[in-house]
Amino acid sequence: MKRILISGLLLMVFGSLFPQDGLLSKEDAVNLALENNFGIKVAKNEMMIADNNQSLLNSGYLPSLTGSAGANYNELNSTTGYPGQFDADGQARPDLEINHAESQSYSAGLNVDYTIFDGLGRFYNYKRLKEQYALSELQARETIENTLLQLFSVYFEVARLSENENVLQQALEISTDRIKRAEYSFEYGQNTKLDILNAQVDVTNDSINLLNTRQQLVNTKRDLNVVLNQSLDAVYEVDTLVHFIPKLQLEELVNQAKENNVAILQTRRNMAINDYDIKVNKSGYLPTVGLNGSYGWNLNQSAASSFIPGQVIPGSNRNSLNFGLGASLTWNLFDGGGTAVRVKNAKIAYANQELLQKQVTLEVDRDIANALAIYENRLTIFEIQEQNVVTNQNNFERSKEQFQLGRITSIEFRQAQINLLNAQTNKNLAKYDAKLAELQLLQLTGQLLNVAL
Repeated sequence: MKRILISGLLLMVFGSLFPQDGLLSKEDAVNLALENNFGIKVAKNEMMIADNNQSLLNSGYLPSLTGSAGANYNELNSTTGYPGQFDADGQARPDLEINHAESQSYSAGLNVDYTIFDGLGRFYNYKRLKEQYALSELQARETIENTLLQLFSVYFEVARLSENENVLQQALEISTDRIKRAEYSFEYGQNTKLDILNAQVDVTNDSINLLNTRQQLVNTKRDLNVVLNQSLDAVYEVDTLVHFIPKLQLEELVNQAKENNVAILQTRRNMAINDYDIKVNKSGYLPTVGLNGSYGWNLNQSAASSFIPGQVIPGSNRNSLNFGLGASLTWNLFDGGGTAVRVKNAKIAYANQELLQKQVTLEVDRDIANALAIYENRLTIFEIQEQNVVTNQNNFERSKEQFQLGRITSIEFRQAQINLLNAQTNKNLAKYDAKLAELQLLQLTGQLLNVAL
């Protein structure tokens, strides 16, 4: 396919489609989706259909050539009687018999028809098919953009759960260590059995949370494998590093959104298609001029026959060639008003497409404004959550020191641990929410397939 997914192919990385080191990077994921995703495959096939439709073979500009051939065979056996008839000698006239009188005929011919002028109908229809192909390219691009958003929503969920798994694993290790310390302290009489029981409860809760997160992670990886159309049991890790586009670059992309947004571009293509529909229908007012030609060969072979007693008419062969050339002009001066109605309806459809373009443009402006506000808000929340993790990490370290010195209770220490755990998981959630908001904004600006992810 010549121009398929022009921008999308820029994301593809040459080499193995699946990582060999167990890490499924973002580029690897995009690569696999472009190659294997069912929706993208269907979009590619639709583009192939549109490409076939826009070819010269479907334009009506080429002549039509038909060939014909035929053969006939005939064998005649007959007896003709002449009752009551006599010859000059007074003898009864004998019967006339014809036996195995064979005759054959053969023919072959070529006919060509070519339309010189049809009111420019095929010219505008050919232009319309070109626009239809361009529209199918945009539809394929839209499919890819939606698929990539779906891909990254699942990919980032896998990344988030992977990071949460590590956080919960650390929390479980801390709680397990608490049990050991509580048991040692109990043996030396420094605390009560209650501290051991509290630590065991916390270990149980942390274990359950870790198991649930691991199950969610396994399920989400299966969801990702479905998007990538690969084995549901594929084992890999994902990239948890996230980079955000600089603010100045993002503002520039937003300013160019109307020139690149796929929905707006589709409305423009549809308007061009509707404009050609008007011109195609107007061609019905004009005459059609055509040429036609024919070339034929005929051979007739007849057997010898006898219709008069004693006289034989010999057989004959007739071989002929013929060539014909003609021109025609057809002008439908009045077709009952059908052409006029079609032209009027095409103009109304064009007017509706103009209204739709204005509506889509307004909606895109709204969606971009909303998406930009959501992105900036989520990015701010992520920055706050990052600082919150630092604060809670410091608080946890101080609480750990105080707990080991026996200056705070296990309940106070557990609360500091939970605060840190919540801060870390909230930061993970905020990070990927902000990145997804950025990707949604990039899609609206028409640049999702043109920037590094």
